Amino acid sequence: MSDENTNYGASSIQVLHGLEAVRKRPGMYIGSTGPNGLHHLVYEVVDNSIDEAMAGYCSKITVALEKDDICRVEDDGRGIPVDMHPTEKVSALELVLTRLHAGGKFDKSTYKVSGGLHGVGVSCVNALSVWMTADIFRDGFHYQQKYGIGIPKTKVEKLGETNLHGTTIRWKADSSIFQETTTYNFDVLANRLRELAFLNPGINIIFRDERLETPKEVIFKFEGGINHYVTYLNEGKQVVPEQPVYISGENNDVQIEVSLQYNDSFSENIYSYVNDINTREGGTHLEGFKTALTFVLNKFLEKREKLLKKLDKEERLTGDDVRSGLTAVLSVKVPEPQFEGQTKTKLGNSEVRGYVDQLVKEKLTLWGEQNPKIIDLILEKSVGEAAARIAARKAKDNMRKKTMSDGFGLPEKLSDCSLKDPAQCEVYIVEGDSAGGSAKKGRDPKTQAILPLWGKMLNVEKVRPEKVMNNDKLEPVIASLGAGFGKDFNIDKLRYHKIIIMADADVDGSHIRTLLLTFFFRYMPQLIEHGYVYLAMPPLYRLQKGKRGKVHYAYSDEERDQILADLRKEPSVASADEKDEEEADAVEDNSSSEKTDEKKKKSDIDIQRYKGLGEMDGNQLWETTMDPANRKMRVVTIPDAVAADKIFSVCMGEEVEPRRQFIESNSSYANLDF
Repeated sequence: MSDENTNYGASSIQVLHGLEAVRKRPGMYIGSTGPNGLHHLVYEVVDNSIDEAMAGYCSKITVALEKDDICRVEDDGRGIPVDMHPTEKVSALELVLTRLHAGGKFDKSTYKVSGGLHGVGVSCVNALSVWMTADIFRDGFHYQQKYGIGIPKTKVEKLGETNLHGTTIRWKADSSIFQETTTYNFDVLANRLRELAFLNPGINIIFRDERLETPKEVIFKFEGGINHYVTYLNEGKQVVPEQPVYISGENNDVQIEVSLQYNDSFSENIYSYVNDINTREGGTHLEGFKTALTFVLNKFLEKREKLLKKLDKEERLTGDDVRSGLTAVLSVKVPEPQFEGQTKTKLGNSEVRGYVDQLVKEKLTLWGEQNPKIIDLILEKSVGEAAARIAARKAKDNMRKKTMSDGFGLPEKLSDCSLKDPAQCEVYIVEGDSAGGSAKKGRDPKTQAILPLWGKMLNVEKVRPEKVMNNDKLEPVIASLGAGFGKDFNIDKLRYHKIIIMADADVDGSHIRTLLLTFFFRYMPQLIEHGYVYLAMPPLYRLQKGKRGKVHYAYSDEERDQILADLRKEPSVASADEKDEEEADAVEDNSSSEKTDEKKKKSDIDIQRYKGLGEMDGNQLWETTMDPANRKMRVVTIPDAVAADKIFSVCMGEEVEPRRQFIESNSSYANLDF
């Protein structure tokens, strides 16, 4: 062992000062250095302005995307203090922007509740930016300080008098940290800002894209709060009751708001928030809501003997039964929230569970007693779900018995791969036996499995879960993936970490892709969340100059035109057979030299338009679509679950009018293939 490896002493211990730790391990503070982490910078700065709004001092927030990947956030709050801190002996502004765990969020007399709990938000943004400028409008003056990678480059300067009040933070993310991209996605940010506007009724959030030649501006302002949010989520669906049920109250300084409404779907959509932070993993507040909802509906069911008789004696409504078709928004404001990590995805305060449970039981019971007919409708839907659950359980038992009798229970048409490590394995879901045969011949049998599908795929948006389980088109998909589906889906049991949908490049192929994606989104959303679902991109055209020329593949009309232009510039080199063929053509019609020249032009470059994967042999399919070294694929992502839910409901649901409106408003983006 070398001296270099054995010389371990006090000098080997590194101490990171100031914001060095953030630059050294940025993922610890913002989650990642990919697109999600980049957008998290904006959320951290906006959260400070939202905290001002929740405290009652801010009514307008402007978020602007400038050219050169610069972002600007303005608010009309009180402005970050700029006076000297009594113990740290530096400006409070510099302290907030350059020190971890420095901020007004720890003093509950300043902020009763806040989202920026840990005091690392805006200082992290500063640390991960090439430069940052803070402009403060406070006490009749305009102050400014500039920073570079978290280090003050100027002192706090007084630039002049002003009647304005508020804070403007402007920064440019560091490309050495965010190596994948420093370009902000307008739609991703718009979805979060819309969410914040719903959660803070009355606040005016202006979002501008100044990168465009003509700047784009969207204004989010919703006086109806989370009731408006639920109505927005349920657009295009049949709902009960007509207006969402609204519950609010306060217990020990914890403010609770709930809005709920049922629709005609079978999916559950509950969005929970703590201090405006989306708690995607739930937590104690969500547990309290779910427990109370199940309890109240079971209590009402006990008084309805006719409905009760539809269930077995020992059966009662479960949480899944009462939440089928439910859309709800739960928002709590907690003075001292306990989150799991800086990304704040799960609430841990045990007392909040009891607060929410008690409030929902009390208020929902009162509302139900005042609206018995609506409660009857909700109970009928829940009892129907319970009956379907029992039927699905029996179907699952039958499937389990069938699986045991069939050995491993894999579909007969599945051509599995030989390796068993899911991280190395991928499955191609292909359209029809013809394409399946070509894919099987062209694949790498060690890592690539082939599952051909045939017949019309089921639209899961319109049917109950038990019909999905028993569907002969989807059952092979469920069995091949091996992780179950719906509430029983377990991603740890997944057999492949790449699920590749490979369909024809035509209308039917697009329909199959959409139906499969609808199924994955509704019953296996974790596949998409983990980035395991891909769309294969087979070529649209095959081009060849002469019978012995090099074969080129084009994946779009633009690429075809470019290849065609390049090939026309190349000199023609005809084989002996081709020359004989041309001479025979000339003799056949020696009366017209123009016709011969035209035929030469036409026959010089052969263009084949692929209408189906079955037109390719195994070698061509491998070379163009399946070879990991050359293939093109698109990973399926859902940056905003709310928007995705609305689009799937509109495009795949029963209601015709919302679908017509969607098509009309988006027709300019359509690609038509005749």
